[in-house]
Amino acid sequence: MTRTVLDAILEGVREDVSERERAVPQSALGSVEVAPPRPVLETLRAPGASLIAEIKRESPSKGALASIGEPADLARDYERAGAAAVSVLTERRRFGGSLADLVAVRGAVDLPVLRKDFVVGEYQVREGRAAGADLVLLIVAALGDAELADLLALTHELGMEALVEVHDEQELERAVTVGSRIIGVNSRNLKTLEVDPATPARIVPQVPADVVAVSESGIRTPQDVGTAVAAGARAVLVGEALVTADDPRAAASALVAAGAPAASPHTPGGASA
Repeated sequence: MTRTVLDAILEGVREDVSERERAVPQSALGSVEVAPPRPVLETLRAPGASLIAEIKRESPSKGALASIGEPADLARDYERAGAAAVSVLTERRRFGGSLADLVAVRGAVDLPVLRKDFVVGEYQVREGRAAGADLVLLIVAALGDAELADLLALTHELGMEALVEVHDEQELERAVTVGSRIIGVNSRNLKTLEVDPATPARIVPQVPADVVAVSESGIRTPQDVGTAVAAGARAVLVGEALVTADDPRAAASALVAAGAPAASPHTPGGASA
């Protein structure tokens, strides 16, 4: 079987998780004092398309994107721009992230914070909560059905939400079957890193109306937000276009304005009625 980009990323993640777990056993994570999770579901269900603004230093497809010396400062800019939540890359090898970034951001803003990583097991979910995460990313392509169901249940048990990421119709069916409340439709195929701009228009309308649909990847302009809104997205997750902008706060403000309720005539939920 051909080894994919996702396979390589997951291999590195498993190695890094094993190293961290040796340093801090899972049994110790539960004793960490941390503030309760911040609610996000109702915010994302509100009229319009909310912005989940991402802190992202690097990517496997583009390499270095931005230095981001102080992720807390960037997160504050996102909050001032009207973002509904902040996504923080914590994967080290391909994205240059860390849990320290997440901790810094969680302490700097009042917004819910998403731990954006390649979750392969229970340890990362509990580790994310101990670091202050309010949401975690669960990638359907990286997990078996039982793993996905168990990790989603654990996430909800800990009071968090999960952004369950899909790339095609089969993965969407799997995400719906396990009871996902927030489903991210990613235009980027993580196995090849290719972006298919037609993915949101094809997949987002199939997301059940009671599930929050989030459009991911390939969103750079207010017009792109409008396209996501037209498909039925309740939120957009944007990283590269913001961190590479001359003025990330202004860029985020423009995307927030594009997703304002006046620009969103579709019915509540993911799909149109």
